[in-house]
Amino acid sequence: MRQKLKMPLVAACLCLAGAGTANAQWVVSDPTNLAQSIINSAKEMVETAGTKANTLNGFLETKKVFEQGKKYYDALKSVHDVVKGGVKVSKSIGLVMEISEIYVDNYQKMLSDENYTPEELAAISSGYTMLIDESSDVLQDLKNVVNVTGMSLTDAERLAIIDNAYRSLMNYRNLVRYYTNKTISVSYLRARKKNDMDRVIGLYGNPNEKYW
Repeated sequence: MRQKLKMPLVAACLCLAGAGTANAQWVVSDPTNLAQSIINSAKEMVETAGTKANTLNGFLETKKVFEQGKKYYDALKSVHDVVKGGVKVSKSIGLVMEISEIYVDNYQKMLSDENYTPEELAAISSGYTMLIDESSDVLQDLKNVVNVTGMSLTDAERLAIIDNAYRSLMNYRNLVRYYTNKTISVSYLRARKKNDMDRVIGLYGNPNEKYW
């Protein structure tokens, strides 16, 4: 069970920083707000995709939400090096963005693939959004755990929670990759039966490289 503790993200980097953090300065943006914006974007993607993403026009709305979240992530990357030591925190945030990007890039291709029915596309979208939702929950828990002024946690306990969150998000990222490849492999199988491999290879690439 994930631990839910109410504490902000900035101090996560501070508590991991060790010597020299007293001189660190945040000079661009507040990472706490940026991280929360990324979480909010992931949740908004889930909500939008839940009702509209099985059509191309509806999916484009979901893609806009993703691009907004990516903007926040790019901004966060520009400030996280100011305070040293929060590597796994920043990598965890990056994993949530990577999960969302895998969905956006591949599902857009699936929407133009006649090998899937509308019902199947709706089910595929539902699978993706469940994984995005759960991964954003892990990130929220991580954000809540990292304030040195909050609940009484030793540095070792705090680092262990961060490590567990990072491993969990790595597992989600790998699961999203596997889910994507297995879903696309269905299209290859159907294309092979219809002698339509060239079109599908043009859409997804060579199946020998990723999908078998």
